[in-house]
Amino acid sequence: MLEILERSAIAAGRAIMEIYNAGPAVTYKADTSPVTDADHRAERIILDELAAAFPDIPVIAEEAVAAGHVPNIAGKRFFLVDPLDGTKEFVERNDHFTVNIALIENGIPVAGVVHAPALRVIHAASRGMARKAPVEGGQIGSWQPIGCRPCGGRPVALISRWHNSAETLAHLAENGINDYEAVGSSLKFCLLAEGKADIYPRFSRTMEWDTAAGDAILRAAGGETIVIEGSPLAYGKRNQPNDSDFANPWFVARGRM
Repeated sequence: MLEILERSAIAAGRAIMEIYNAGPAVTYKADTSPVTDADHRAERIILDELAAAFPDIPVIAEEAVAAGHVPNIAGKRFFLVDPLDGTKEFVERNDHFTVNIALIENGIPVAGVVHAPALRVIHAASRGMARKAPVEGGQIGSWQPIGCRPCGGRPVALISRWHNSAETLAHLAENGINDYEAVGSSLKFCLLAEGKADIYPRFSRTMEWDTAAGDAILRAAGGETIVIEGSPLAYGKRNQPNDSDFANPWFVARGRM
């Protein structure tokens, strides 16, 4: 399965880069977030690949959900897809955008692929093993295992480039964390999984398709993503009393603390 997810992400990334180089057509959703022709084209590629390979596994995909297409996932494993995470980065021609595909079982992200086409790198994980490889000409190079580093006396944090909040900065200050870097998209999870940073507090809105693939990679690399109450971030959240379907609460992702 993971090889098919990787192949789908690479194909979507190739289409994204064609539009990136030609110049995307940008529109805006009701919540004022941007969406481009690259989002839609990449999602169609991924959905077609997943439907052909896994016709019995439902898919929750960002743009399909926005259009009102939400399959029944009750009691089932399912895929979460963000065809272009970091659309603002994409529009601003910053390279920190990704293709995210994750498999969810019993609320847990058990497999995931994060492909950053402009950076020519792919991260993937399943069965407790996380790995990274370069991508050249649409071909995946040699895989290398990755893992979280033990946190030292001076932890390095990652924060959102576009969706930072006062609460996030307050959390860093309260925990004596002075070193932090702003990074876009799900790459923050991958950097934690590679041992290049230690903690990613997110005290602003995210959706499950934003986080699932990166979270799967982080967990396989020895890290964790927990909500404020201390429990692991769960997936497949429907009928939430205080938020929309598939919306995440605030969370902290971290390596080996």
